[in-house]
Amino acid sequence: MAVSTSAPVDLSAALVLTPTSAAEWLVVLPVAWCLAVGALLMMLRRWAILQPVIALAALAVLVLIDVALLDHVARNGPTTMVMGRWLPPFGIAFTVDLTGALFALMAAAVAFAAGIFSLADINESGRRYGFYPLLMLLMAGVSGAFLTGDIFNLYVWFEVLLISSFGLLVLGSEREQIDGTVKYGFLNLVATTLFLVATGFLYAVFGTLNMADIARKADELRAGAPLMTLVGLYVLAFGMKAAAFPVNFWLPASYHTPRVVVSALFAGLLTKVGIYALIRVTVMLFPVEREELSFVLALIGALTMMVGVLGALAQTDFRRILGYLVVSGIGSMVAGIAIGGPGGIGGAIFYALHSMLVMTGLYFASGIAMRLGADSSISTLAGLYRKHVGFAALTLMLCFAVSGLPPFSGFWPKVMLVKAALDIGAWWLAAALLLVGFFTMIATGRLFLLAYWRESTRPDAGGTTRLPAKTFGPLAALTLLALALGVYPEPLLAMIQNAAAGLAEPSAYLNSVFPAGGPQ
Repeated sequence: MAVSTSAPVDLSAALVLTPTSAAEWLVVLPVAWCLAVGALLMMLRRWAILQPVIALAALAVLVLIDVALLDHVARNGPTTMVMGRWLPPFGIAFTVDLTGALFALMAAAVAFAAGIFSLADINESGRRYGFYPLLMLLMAGVSGAFLTGDIFNLYVWFEVLLISSFGLLVLGSEREQIDGTVKYGFLNLVATTLFLVATGFLYAVFGTLNMADIARKADELRAGAPLMTLVGLYVLAFGMKAAAFPVNFWLPASYHTPRVVVSALFAGLLTKVGIYALIRVTVMLFPVEREELSFVLALIGALTMMVGVLGALAQTDFRRILGYLVVSGIGSMVAGIAIGGPGGIGGAIFYALHSMLVMTGLYFASGIAMRLGADSSISTLAGLYRKHVGFAALTLMLCFAVSGLPPFSGFWPKVMLVKAALDIGAWWLAAALLLVGFFTMIATGRLFLLAYWRESTRPDAGGTTRLPAKTFGPLAALTLLALALGVYPEPLLAMIQNAAAGLAEPSAYLNSVFPAGGPQ
């Protein structure tokens, strides 16, 4: 009888042999959940009446999953799960730290509010043509981008959200939507191509795509590798995704064309994915190169802020004004990345989370205003406060928030960024931040005075109007949350400071992927 003489294989050198804990499943659950529900909605696409019910329940569950994930990371530090049990850097890693968990939770909350608003904004035709499956696919891409620990998979999740965003943009098939989609699609495809080229370049230099592995190898390769070129490509690609100057013109040309709820989702989520990627790559992976590019980033941030707010002042269309305000906010976040340090990075993270809430709420307000006034131009809209005082009050609060006025959520990141700029002697950048805040206040004040406060001369102006809960409720919830974060910011500020510290000193992140004593 033949006897095997082969030695037993030591799988511990290649595979994770310990059972996967429930907490580790939390890392991938947001993505898996969104994909599973999206597939279910596709199978039930002929049952239009079930689409919003299933999607809203799924988005509520997604919020709970992200709350549990944030709680776990806040208590236990960064958590990693590797696909197929292969040890990193060979297995595809999902690694979540406080930064990723905060972004994922805020994205889920915004998507849930948008799901409720869609009950009034998406008709039966939109349901049959796939709004809710596309929404779940979009959230799968957004969640995957925030939670992945592999830079090629960051590219993959960008592609997922890009594909779903194309479908959402053209929903309705109107001429203006097609035109906006072409502009949106061309620039984003160029940015995606640059991202892929940079990632291929990165793999040629590092021989790995795992973010933790790149971070720990960067110091060794810095002397002989063209890392500045590599980082420059990433800055350009992510700058285009985030709509930073000078590649920001696609956003105001496209965000006013789709359904209001789609515009709100895009304003709240998509540009923030670009900012998140820029923070992750420049702050955690290549901090030395970020420092060398700090003046260029500061200049880009200042120009983006100014172009955005001046564009808002020049517009009369409600949603075009908001599109330029999105661009202006991106400039503040880029300025925070340029400043660096706990104050700058923390301010950029806080500003991004605040912008998710407030810009989504303002787009909701634009949709309600267009229904009440039967127009989208602030030169025609008038007397909206008479139609619904509560709606006017909520819009005014959001205008204060986006302008960085207390006691709303935009005040604290603005203070953090100005202080951080002054601390490093960048007085001109601090002045730009304050000046843009002043101009934003003028732009939003002009919007409110013309569209809301001015008396209407139209014969059909009428009296007060009741707003359905499915439109007023999401707007009120986001506004009150922005107020709560302004009045009591301490818990969020503490997490943001820890998140910024974790990016600047990513030892906990690295240890999560490569535990001490494990394979190197």
